[in-house]
Amino acid sequence: MSAQLSPMVSEFETEEQAASYDRWFRAKVQASLDDSRPNVPHDEVMAEMRALIASKRNRSDAA
Repeated sequence: MSAQLSPMVSEFETEEQAASYDRWFRAKVQASLDDSRPNVPHDEVMAEMRALIASKRNRSDAA
């Protein structure tokens, strides 16, 4: 049984939840570091996201 964690110390209720999240997060970071696909420049990603947000906003406004 895992010890209860104080909300002032952790966003997780138990040490096991915190450890599980830490393992998951570290695996995601390692997978990203190991990814051989080329990097996408920040400005390109931001331009794509602005266009996506604008299209969603326009579709919402038209409804």
